[in-house]
Amino acid sequence: MVGTQDGATSPKSVHHVHQVHQLQDPESLSSSSGSDNSASSSSSSSGTGTPNVANSATILIATDHPDAPLPEVTLVEALEADSSPPTPRFIQDAGSWKRWKWVPYPVRRSIVAVIRWAHGPVTPQRFRIKPLFSGVQYAPILLLEKKFPRLRHRLWLLFFWIAMWIITFALVMRKELDVDEIPGWGRPVSIGCGAAYWEVDNGCGLNGMQCRPFTNSGFAFKCPANCASYQALNPRAVGNQEVVYRPLIVGGPPATGDDITPVYRGDSYLCGSAVHAGVVSNAHGGCGVVRLIGTQRNFSSSDRNGIESIAFDSYFPLSFTFEEGVQCSAKDMRWALLAISVVFSTVLSVLITSPHLFFFPVFTIIYWTVGLATDPANITDMPSLISSELGSFLPAVLAAWVMYDHMGIRRSLTGLTAQFEKTVLWLGGCWVGALTNYTFDFIPIQRLTPHDLAQQPGARAALAIIVIVLTVIMASQVWFFRQEGRLVRYLKFYTIVGAGLILCAVLPDLKLRIHHYILALLLLPGTSMQTRPSLLYQGLLVGLFINGIARWGWDPVLQTAYALQGDAQLGSPLPALAAPVISLGKNISSINFTWGKPPGSVYDGISVLVNDVERFRTYFSSDEFDKNAPSNFTWTREGEEVGRDNEYFRFAWMQGYK
Repeated sequence: MVGTQDGATSPKSVHHVHQVHQLQDPESLSSSSGSDNSASSSSSSSGTGTPNVANSATILIATDHPDAPLPEVTLVEALEADSSPPTPRFIQDAGSWKRWKWVPYPVRRSIVAVIRWAHGPVTPQRFRIKPLFSGVQYAPILLLEKKFPRLRHRLWLLFFWIAMWIITFALVMRKELDVDEIPGWGRPVSIGCGAAYWEVDNGCGLNGMQCRPFTNSGFAFKCPANCASYQALNPRAVGNQEVVYRPLIVGGPPATGDDITPVYRGDSYLCGSAVHAGVVSNAHGGCGVVRLIGTQRNFSSSDRNGIESIAFDSYFPLSFTFEEGVQCSAKDMRWALLAISVVFSTVLSVLITSPHLFFFPVFTIIYWTVGLATDPANITDMPSLISSELGSFLPAVLAAWVMYDHMGIRRSLTGLTAQFEKTVLWLGGCWVGALTNYTFDFIPIQRLTPHDLAQQPGARAALAIIVIVLTVIMASQVWFFRQEGRLVRYLKFYTIVGAGLILCAVLPDLKLRIHHYILALLLLPGTSMQTRPSLLYQGLLVGLFINGIARWGWDPVLQTAYALQGDAQLGSPLPALAAPVISLGKNISSINFTWGKPPGSVYDGISVLVNDVERFRTYFSSDEFDKNAPSNFTWTREGEEVGRDNEYFRFAWMQGYK
C-alpha cells in the first residue's frame, strides 16, 4: 500500500515499527510512534511504491529526536541472524593479554581486579572538613568581616600585623646581641656548640704546634642554648676509647666534691663543658670566661647537668678550666622569639581563610624563626648568619610556591573554614616539624646512611618503627585517594619517583642522601586532600622542609664519599707492627716500634699518636728526599715521668697529609 502525504502508513510499515519498538524503553514508545509516522510519510512522498522496510527501520534508529533509540541499537534482523553462542568471559579477557599469555590466568584476573579497584568508585567523593562546633570556628571570620568589611582594609591589616612581627622579633633579638663587657676580659665572643681548642682531624699538627699556646691564655665567650645535645657524629679517640653519638666532654669536676675546680681536656666542647660545669644554662645559654692551664692528667668522669663526661687516665698537653665569680648578663632569647612567632602565626591562622594569604606569611615567619633562633646554622656572627639564611630563603620561597600550587597545599586549604582545627592540626604540626631538634631529638637517627644506621645504637630499631608507622599512614592515605578517584595518577607518580631514587642509589662513586627537605618533598603530594589526618601530615612535612633548609641549606641529594666523610676515619689498613722493644731504666725508659712496608703504593707515610696527639710522622718513597726515612719509632720517658701514667699509641698509614 502506498503511503500518502497525510501521514497514513501501510500495515507492513506499522508491523516493522512495532518490532523496532521492542528494543526501546517503554517510556519512549509513544514519542517514537510520532516520529515513525513522519518518517514513513517522507518515504511515501518520494513517489515510490511500497516503502522499503530496511530503509524505514534505519531511518527510525538514526533520528535525532531526544526520545529516539540510540544510534548503536542493532537491527532486529541482525539480532535474529546472530545465533552463535556467547563468547566465554575468560576468552574475552584473554584478548588484551596476547603478549602476556605466560602469566597465569588467576594472576591476570587478580591484576585486573586490583586495577579496577584502584580506579575507585564510579562517583568519586571529594573530602571536605565539616567544622566541629561551627559557630565557634566561624566566629573569628565573622568578627573580622564585621570590623573590616572591605577587602582592602583587611589586606592593610595583614601587612600591619606582619610588620609588627618583624619589629617585635628584631627588638627581642637585639636584646640578645647586647652583651655587657666582662671586666678584664672584654665583650664575650659568640661561639657555637661544637667549638673546641683542639681541632678535629689532627688539625693541630705535629706536637699540637698549630694549637698553641697551651697555657696562660683565655677569653670571654657566649654560648647558645641546647648545647648539651651537641654530639660527635664520627668516632673520636680518647685513649683506648672511641667516642661517638655523645657529647665530647672529657674531664670535669669529680662525682663528689663540688668545690673542686673543673678541668677539661683541650679537645672537649667548650659550651658543653660550660654546661657540665654549671657555668651556663643549657636551656638559656649564657657566657663565661675560659682559661688555659697547660698539661693536666687524670681527667675524671661525672654526670652533671644532664651531661655525662668521659674519663681519661693519662695526660694531655692542653687543658682548660672556667673562671669563677664572673658576672655576665648574656642570655639566649630563642624561647622568647619562638613564643612571639607562635602567637603571631596563630592569630593569622585563626583569622585568615584565604589559602595563599595564610600559607606564605606563615612559611616566612617559621623559616626566619628557625634560621635565626631555634636552630640556626653553626655561624656565630649575626650579619653572616642573616646573609646565609637570606641566600637559602629566596629559592625556598620558589619551592614553597611549587609545594603550594602543585603539591596539594592549595587543594587542602581551599574552602577550609575550620579555623581552630586548621590552627591545631596544620599550623601546630608545622611548628612541630620545624622544631625537630627538640621534638624528634629522642629518635636515635642522625643521618639516613647505611654506615650511620649500622653504627648508631638503636638506629635500626627506630627506623623499623618509623617504616611501620609510615606504612600505616600510607595505607590510610591510599584509601582516601581511591575514594577521590585519584589513586592511579598518584601511583604512577610515585612509581616514577621510586625508579628515580633507585637509579640515584646505584650510581657509581655517589651516595644518595635523603635530607629533611627531600623527605618532605617526596611525601608532600600524598597529603593533597582536605581531611584532618592530611592537614596534620602536611603541616609536619612543611615544617620538616623549613627546618632542613633553614638549618642545613640546599645540600645535594647525591654526594661523594669524601664529602660525607668529614672527620671520620678513612678505614685504611692498619700498619703491621713487630713486637715492641721495651727498655726500662732507673731514670730513662723507652719503647721502640717497627713496622713493615705499606700495603700499597697509595700510602706514602705513617703517623703515630701518643695520647691522641701526633708525635711522629714520616714519609717514604723512591724520591731522593724520602729514601732515608726511618722505619721505626722510639718513645722515651725520663725522670719522674717514668711509669707515672698510662700511655696510648695509635698508628696509621698516610695518604699525603691525611
